[in-house]
Amino acid sequence: MNSNFIDYVKIFCRSGKGGSGSTHFHREKYIPKGGPDGGDGGRGGHIILRANKNYWTLIHLKYARHIFAGNGGNGGSSRSFGKDGEDKIIEVPCGTVVHDAETGEFICDVTEDGQEVILLKGGRGGLGNWHFRTATNQTPRFAQPGEPMQERTVILELKVLGDVGLVGFPNAGKSTLLASISAAKPEIANYPFTTLVPNLGIVSYRDNRSFCMADIPGIIEGAHEGRGLGLRFLRHIERNSILLFMIPADCNDIKKEYDILLNELQQYNPELIEKQRILAITKCDMLDSELIEELKKELPTEIPSICISSLSGLNLTELKDLIWQKINETPIKEIVHKPIEIQKTNKTSPSEIDDFDEEEGTDSFPNFDEFEWDD
Repeated sequence: MNSNFIDYVKIFCRSGKGGSGSTHFHREKYIPKGGPDGGDGGRGGHIILRANKNYWTLIHLKYARHIFAGNGGNGGSSRSFGKDGEDKIIEVPCGTVVHDAETGEFICDVTEDGQEVILLKGGRGGLGNWHFRTATNQTPRFAQPGEPMQERTVILELKVLGDVGLVGFPNAGKSTLLASISAAKPEIANYPFTTLVPNLGIVSYRDNRSFCMADIPGIIEGAHEGRGLGLRFLRHIERNSILLFMIPADCNDIKKEYDILLNELQQYNPELIEKQRILAITKCDMLDSELIEELKKELPTEIPSICISSLSGLNLTELKDLIWQKINETPIKEIVHKPIEIQKTNKTSPSEIDDFDEEEGTDSFPNFDEFEWDD
């Protein structure tokens, strides 16, 4: 899949080591025994993660797999401090989650523009011999070395921020709805899996208010087993307050399709089915009022439902009213990020660490049996 939307990368980070303290002694004419004046070493550079609202994907990190901060400078004479190492700032989109690549442990996430988190601290600089002078040891000939660097391989996952997430089978009308009520321009065509990457749209509401709607690729029965595009894009609706299920009016069994979608969400993350849900029956412009009334009798009764048409604009205003009502009713729930599963592989060379496939989230290695070796 050729796309600029990258939502999963694995990078190797290394902070800077601290500079060593100096063991210098002051020497000046007419001051033969000036005493110790060694300065402190500089701090090593930090690895800092910063959220930036101007970024949309992680594509800028796809080929920047190694992030190294600068080392601290050594201390000098006359109690001169060493230069601090250069911090390395990793700019990421808002909604990025960081996990440890070895254990899968959750490290941090950034959701607000400008929010910064120190992933790896630089080593502290060592103290110069000036700090160790005493009445009984007036010429200390030693100083502290700088603290060593820190290394870590991390996985960055992007989970887009939105108020409403669209859930449905391929060709259910999700992209058409997003294009109808927002300025987003997703690809729309009459074949399955037209949407290959998530799309965001800002929906205008009354009194200059608005909310954000997220469209993800369609899921099918058995998606948790890897069918279709699988469930890899469901991470983008984990932060949504409301899930809008969309089922076309011409399907054979609306209740059955709704249950299939609900089951796939539960297989991915049981917490998703605890969110507020709305059911929208799409493509109702081809039905008359009598058929719509008959159709409503077959709809699930446990969630609010509405019949809409993105083409004719049927009930789109009522749908936005219902969504806005549910958004205000939904309390803000803190997101709890769980550890991710890490596939263990036997890496034999540093080059293999770099060969990482973001599309599947697994390590891929070349098959050397396919090559012809010269004797």
